[in-house]
Amino acid sequence: MTRTNTAGARLRTAAGGANRWVVLVVLCVSLLLVALDATVLHVAVPSVTEDLRPSSTALLWIVDAYPLVCASLLILFGTLGDRVGRRRVLLLGYALFGTASAVAALATVPEVLIGARALLGVGGAMIMPATLSILRAVFPDRRERATAIGIWTAVAAVGAATGPVLGGFLVENYWWGSVFLINIPLMALILPLGRWLLPESKGNADGPWDVLGALMAAAGVLGAVLGVKRLGAGDPPLAAGTAGPLLFGAALLVLFVRRQKRRAHPLIDMRLFSRAAFTTSVGCIVLGMLALVGLELIAVQYLQLILGLSPLETGLRLLPLTFAAMAAGATGSYTLRRLGPRRMVGWGFVLTAAAVLLLVLMGQHDRPLLLTAGFVLLGFGLQTTLFSAYESMLSEAPAESAGGAAAIGETSYQLGAGMGIALLGSVMNAAYAPGLSGLPGVPEAAAKAAANSLGEAYQVADGLGGRAGRALHQAARHAFVNGLHVTLFVSAGLLLLGALMALRLPRVMECAVDPEPVGAQPVGAGPVGGGESAGRADGAAKVPATREPAETAGSARPRS
Repeated sequence: MTRTNTAGARLRTAAGGANRWVVLVVLCVSLLLVALDATVLHVAVPSVTEDLRPSSTALLWIVDAYPLVCASLLILFGTLGDRVGRRRVLLLGYALFGTASAVAALATVPEVLIGARALLGVGGAMIMPATLSILRAVFPDRRERATAIGIWTAVAAVGAATGPVLGGFLVENYWWGSVFLINIPLMALILPLGRWLLPESKGNADGPWDVLGALMAAAGVLGAVLGVKRLGAGDPPLAAGTAGPLLFGAALLVLFVRRQKRRAHPLIDMRLFSRAAFTTSVGCIVLGMLALVGLELIAVQYLQLILGLSPLETGLRLLPLTFAAMAAGATGSYTLRRLGPRRMVGWGFVLTAAAVLLLVLMGQHDRPLLLTAGFVLLGFGLQTTLFSAYESMLSEAPAESAGGAAAIGETSYQLGAGMGIALLGSVMNAAYAPGLSGLPGVPEAAAKAAANSLGEAYQVADGLGGRAGRALHQAARHAFVNGLHVTLFVSAGLLLLGALMALRLPRVMECAVDPEPVGAQPVGAGPVGGGESAGRADGAAKVPATREPAETAGSARPRS
């Protein structure tokens, strides 16, 4: 073995070694790229439209191909990583992500860009669950793992917030393809680093991998997410393009669950959902993302269309939310140890609901201090909830099922985001549209067109002109603000429902330490900790959260 290979092997040995923090840096860079790519294209859409001249349907697929494909394949690649090796899947995801980025940047027709975005979704689905499951493997001590997950979630918040700002800068100074080119040098750097530094880990490899089950899960999630997105776009619930994918996806997912219960070696152990903490954590992730994405979408419209801020000014106004989310992630481990999962998730939901109710005071005039305070509380509260829910979900899953558990968490994240746009968007539209009916001097056809959105209402009002145009413009503003208030009240109710759900979580953070570091076993070895300990399927030993961290991450004995 060469000196270089020996050094790499040392860094990839005992997962509890000091170099686990170097591994965390590599994983966070991976996540940052995926989070950036989820939002960086949004500001480039006008430039893409001008250059490639896609049809309205093609433009929709350019935007949606990435999240749809990524969400549908998370379970497939998460469970595949448990079988063939999480590091192997992650490195393949890096290579595919970099290649697809180059194809997207050089696309000259819409069809090529759609295909490249779909390949980016495949790469993202390989990367996302692998980062979280490797993190679970290299941090067997729950106290250190909580710190690592806090950093991981803070990086995700940074990536999602930085995407539009970075994309705007690149499009303004270069061309739309540059939003994809930035991935290539980073992937060229992280691929050899990941191969050298990351430890390989596997789950339970007993029995054949359920290919049919994996395809059923992928198609089922794709149908469900597509249907939810169509609802969010305003399509009627009973329309064929909405109800068809939803029913098809739901039927496949039901069949997938029944298949997994019957199999001796399932892709996902459905007994995980019999654990109250696991199921509740997944539900809290869905509710948290539902509130966050739906509210962010409406807030952007409010800042731009009611207050008249530019896209850059809107991004700057939302920065306090991002900074607060980063702070919550960075301090999450300490808070979790002091409060425990139940109180941390519950009070996180309550704080977020309070922030939402504070934002009800927003009107047609700018109140910067109120908005900043509301966004800070919103970011801190939601990130506190999401951090604790992710940590509890991952800690409840056995180490050998980390990939499947991570895939379930990421899928619930995507479903929550889609449901937030659909549900809160529908509430907003239902409260907004009635305010534009029966306006004197405004034709019925014009009022109906204006009811589609506030932006369209402004265009219709400009076309009408005169007193009728001014009346429609003012009525649309009033109706939007009224709809915003109704939506905020509904969102606050959902968040308080999440606080009640959190009562099913454990009161105390039970610090389980895996009996043996996953990274220390040979690549072909079976699962770690096959026995039962204190009722846990992963054979982990429990130690009080108030004690000092264990001497090594692989040791179950804490220091006295």
